[in-house]
Parts: sequence; C-alpha cells; structure tokens
Amino acid sequence: MTPLHRHQIAWLSRAGWQRLLAGTWDSEARDCLQHWAGHSLPVVVTRQPGDDGETVALGLCAPHRWQRRRFALRVPLVDVLYFDEFPRLDQVLGQLPASARIAARQLAARLQAGGVTARVYGSHGWQHFTALDHLRDGSDLDLWLAVDDAAQADAVAAVLGDFAAPTLRLDGELVFDGDAAVAWREWQAWREGRARTLLVKRLHGAAMVDSLRVFEGAEVMA
Repeated sequence: MTPLHRHQIAWLSRAGWQRLLAGTWDSEARDCLQHWAGHSLPVVVTRQPGDDGETVALGLCAPHRWQRRRFALRVPLVDVLYFDEFPRLDQVLGQLPASARIAARQLAARLQAGGVTARVYGSHGWQHFTALDHLRDGSDLDLWLAVDDAAQADAVAAVLGDFAAPTLRLDGELVFDGDAAVAWREWQAWREGRARTLLVKRLHGAAMVDSLRVFEGAEVMA
C-alpha cells in the first residue's frame, strides 16, 4: 500500500460510500455525504489515532452549502480504491484572485526550478475537486511542499517569503521524509532564532522539537 501522509487524497469505492451512508447522520450531513458519494468526490487522510492495518481515518471538508462542516470518518482500507494527491499550484491558477495569478505562476516556477512541487490543499484544493463554494473572500492559499533537508527547506521558505500578492496570503507546510510537517512560517521563525521550539506534525501525532535531528532521520523529541 502507498505510505500514508496527512493531506493525502483518498477515493472510495461505491461499496465504501454505501457503508458510510448506512451510518446514523442528521439530514444535513446525509445530504452532504450523498452528494460526495453521487459525484465520486475524494476525502482526505487525516491524523491517524492508531494503526490497526485495517482502517484509515479520513476527513471531509464541506463547503458553505453545508455550513462548512468537517466530518471525521473511519473507513476500512478495502473501501479505498486508491490514494492520490491534491492538485499542483499551476493547476489551480484560474481560481485564484486575478491580481495574484502572475505572482502565483512565478512562485510555482521558482519552486519547481528548486526541485519542489507545490501542492494546494485547504479550501483552494477542495474547490479544484468539487467546484463547490469552498472559497470565500480572503481564503488562504495552503501549500504542501515536500523537501529533502533543512537547506532545501530554508530555500523554499525564502521563496515563499518573497511572494508578493496583496490579495492572497500563503500558508502551508514543509514536509520532510513524507511525514514530518512544519508550518513554513514557523520554520522560518525558528531558523532565524525568533522561536525556541518548533511544532512537528506527523501522521500519528505531533511534538515540539528544538533540534535539527528530527529532520535528519532521528526520532521526534517531546
């Protein structure tokens, strides 16, 4: 099976959706889940409370039509057709504010030139998949950025810090070794000595660290 990570997309089988819909839901929740099932829309891998090898914790972020509700789902792995990723930044340019598109296109190119592909999750990522009303005025652009080491993370954070589009704020995570994720702004502050510790999020939990060892294959320090 593909190694799991947070912000990974999962596509469920028809049988999987039927099992979910057989649960006890209020009318609004059922309407939302029926729409997702009927249009074969994806759900997202979230933090895993455990690893029993048989189920996976998933999430669904509903748009305004369903009050932006968030659903926590537990699904048998056999009900997952396959795992995928959120869209690349260059694939969502058309839904960004017009005044930010040139800067975003340049950002995607600069990151790609440095060997990093920017993936877009959050409201812009969901908007890409569903074409529903996930976006609102001032929605952040959340980027998922896989990096090899601290030096590359520093370079990526510098590129993100240069982004200049007054109508669009960048948020998101730098992800080491497919799993250890840190907010890019927090990473930058930590590396510049403006913070003593750094929050690292993983598939099975989170911890504060104060050393680069976690990004060099060592265990997370609590």
